[in-house]
Amino acid sequence: MAPYESDDSSIAGEADDLRAGRRKAARYVVPVAVVGVAAATIGLVPALANSGDPSLPKISAQQLIEKIAKSNVQQLSGTVKISTDLGLPNLGGLESSLTSGAMGRSGGGSSADPTAKLTALATGTHTLRVAADGPDRQKLSLLENAAEYSVIHNGKDVWGYDSQSNAVYHSTAPDNAAAQKKEQAPATPDKLTKDALKAVDSTTSVTVQGTAQVAGRDAYRLVIKPKDSGSTVGQITVAVDSKTGLPLKFTLTPSSGGAAVIDAGFTQISFAKPAASTFDFKAPKGAKVTEGKQGRPGKLANGGEEGRLKGAEKNGKPGKDQGNGPNGMKVIGKGWDSIATFDTGGKGIPSGSKAGGQFGGFLNSLGDKVSGKFGSGTVFKTRLINALITDHGKVYVGAVSKDALVKAANAG
Repeated sequence: MAPYESDDSSIAGEADDLRAGRRKAARYVVPVAVVGVAAATIGLVPALANSGDPSLPKISAQQLIEKIAKSNVQQLSGTVKISTDLGLPNLGGLESSLTSGAMGRSGGGSSADPTAKLTALATGTHTLRVAADGPDRQKLSLLENAAEYSVIHNGKDVWGYDSQSNAVYHSTAPDNAAAQKKEQAPATPDKLTKDALKAVDSTTSVTVQGTAQVAGRDAYRLVIKPKDSGSTVGQITVAVDSKTGLPLKFTLTPSSGGAAVIDAGFTQISFAKPAASTFDFKAPKGAKVTEGKQGRPGKLANGGEEGRLKGAEKNGKPGKDQGNGPNGMKVIGKGWDSIATFDTGGKGIPSGSKAGGQFGGFLNSLGDKVSGKFGSGTVFKTRLINALITDHGKVYVGAVSKDALVKAANAG
């Protein structure tokens, strides 16, 4: 076997090791929940902007995955650029309304609440500054036009600060390390890569394809591809630091081609210990401070998408609904072509009242009407995740084509 090729059974074994708890890297990510099913569900990549192809020792895909699993970077600081392009239409003021609604449901109502504020990462291009000093001190700053939003984790305290509104959000971190680990935000190359490797199985091709240089560091290029043609995922490319094993850049391109759906990478990085003052925070004079509950963002994360997906086994076996999400959640198929389905208990897109009819008409304008043995419904498409909502309120969603969703609905 060539040194840059992989054995699928070995790769699947390494993925099992990762799922068994060998993943130690990336403790630097701020322990807050970032809303965004696409970002959490998809951990994938291609197009690497590099400045030269360094000469590095040959390494197999299995060895490189081991290197990622054993990576244990505790201290770093740097700048991350993340671009997300799902191909969604411009919704005007709807996005801010949805964000306001999320803040209201979270109970904080503060513009500094991380649960709502970091939803901005789901669209567009953003620049982040990150810093970490072990598992108890991390900082992430979202740089915006003439403003900055920061989340600081320092020991027991988690602070969010929005300079534009001079608002502060404060809560305390969960008591146990396992809960903190689950709360890591999926905005960095490391977290995206770990999510992508969970999908590695017999339906996946994993290879090492050359080298790259990212943020001044020599790196290997790990390429992850679905073997089947039914997925909307084209390819994931990860630039892995040759010395530390830390993923430096993550790019996901769709099977339809074009620009990357997710492209997140360090533009500058240092592994020196950040100054202790980096993680200090004191509410500015006149700032409105909102107190949150202990570990509240984590509870939202664990009671939300994670709670809904527990019990939905990967290889097409229906899982039990956990009582935290839609009724009867189960998974159809396996690997990259798998489709999650559940019943909303409603009647699909609202159309009964005048307001519901207007909203339903708006939603219908964004989707494609389809019909089959299941009846009729609407398919809402992005460049990666597609969803079919039937007129009877059943939902089918996955990184698959419209035809695959209709086929699943007909079979259901």
